[in-house]
Amino acid sequence: MRATLRPMLCLVAQGAKMISLVQRVFEYDASRMLIFSVDLPVAGEVRRATLTDPYLCFRLDLDASRIAELALRVFPGGAPTPDDPLGVYVGDTNGEIVDAAARLVALMSQPVEARLLGPLVVDEILIRLLRSPVGARVAQIGTADSKLQRIAKAVTEIRGKFSQPLRVKALARLAHMSASSFHQQFKDVTAMSPLQYQKVLRLEEARRLMLAHSIDAKEAASEVGYQSASQFTREYARHFGSG
Repeated sequence: MRATLRPMLCLVAQGAKMISLVQRVFEYDASRMLIFSVDLPVAGEVRRATLTDPYLCFRLDLDASRIAELALRVFPGGAPTPDDPLGVYVGDTNGEIVDAAARLVALMSQPVEARLLGPLVVDEILIRLLRSPVGARVAQIGTADSKLQRIAKAVTEIRGKFSQPLRVKALARLAHMSASSFHQQFKDVTAMSPLQYQKVLRLEEARRLMLAHSIDAKEAASEVGYQSASQFTREYARHFGSG
């Protein structure tokens, strides 16, 4: 499965899964939680599941504005700087977070209680995340001028205009960085250069168009911004392993 995943928390209730980002692989199961702090195009594969014990997981999208408000309470003196800026992290599952997630899921069958108590349980999960070893990374999602958020603005710009020519200098200005600093910071967060990130988005969208709408490779290449069909074919084969 391939997808561009937004900032989120994923807890596995049963089974195991792995995701790959460029050349890096992250595996997680009931003992390890997965956190994304920025939009990233990844490939995922369920590694352990059976008909009697299917893969089950809990996903919570991470809202930047809510994290910002709670981070001020958890870190009144300012959030610490994370050791590693990469936008994906796998760490040991926190029992209190799992308990809160289970209570949130249980509320799904109680609409009135879900409306009243659901937001409080979500806040509890976010607070426990902020107070966990991954708290510094999570806090960056809600910190307006953090390096992560400045790179996230550039990521949003690339995603919205991925079929257009990439202008690194303009993206650097958007992130309030020099071109060289922006290039390095972007790679630190996404594990890709801006050009590589755009290329992955183009190839993933082209694949979707060909599978969902039965259009040929040449038309798909043109739709996502390729000027050369042969270049598209080479890069598609390199990325997906087939022409």
